[in-house]
Amino acid sequence: MNLADTRRKLALRITDPTVALLSKSGITPNTLTLINLALNIVAACVIARGYFLLGGALVLVSGLFDLLDGALARFTRQTTKFGAVLDSVVDRISEAAILSGLLIWYVSQDGASQEIGLILAVLTGSFLISYIRARAEGLGWQCQVGLFTRAERVIVLALGLLIDQVFVALCILAVFVSITVAQRLVHLWKQGRIKGD
Repeated sequence: MNLADTRRKLALRITDPTVALLSKSGITPNTLTLINLALNIVAACVIARGYFLLGGALVLVSGLFDLLDGALARFTRQTTKFGAVLDSVVDRISEAAILSGLLIWYVSQDGASQEIGLILAVLTGSFLISYIRARAEGLGWQCQVGLFTRAERVIVLALGLLIDQVFVALCILAVFVSITVAQRLVHLWKQGRIKGD
C-alpha cells in the first residue's frame, strides 16, 4: 500500500460516519466547500491579530469540511468537474489566506525576518506542489506522490498554531514542501523516461 492509499483510507475513516447524515440534510458538496473557505478566511483574520490558538482550531475545523465536501459528492453521486475545480481553487485560496494571516502578524513584529522568509518559502512550495500535479495530470500523467500533500500541511500548521510553536511548524513545512516538490519532479521524470516523453 502506498502513501496515497493510506491517506485515502484514513480520510474515509473520518468521513464515513458523517457523510450519511449529511446526505440526508440536503446540504450540497459545493456548500461545504464554501463553508470551508469562509472558515479559513475567518481563521486568517484571527491569526493576523495574533490569536493563534483560536486560529489553529479554526484551521482544523475547516480541514474537516475540506475532507467532507469530496466525500459527500462521491456518496451522493454529485461529483462534477466544476465541483472539483471549485474545491481546488478554494484549497489554494485557503492556504494562501492562512499563510498571509501569519505574514501580516509577523510583519508587525520586530525581528521576525526568519518567520517571514519561511512563510514565503512555504507558500511558494505549497503552490508548486499543487501546480506540478495539475500540470502533470493535464498531460495525462499521474502525480499523487509526496510526503506533504495539503492534509499534512494543514495538520502541521494547525498544531503549530495550537501549541504556539509556529516557527517550528514553519521550519518543518519549509523542509518537507521542498522535499515533496523534488519527489514529484523525480516521479514525473521517471514516468517520462518509461513512456519516452
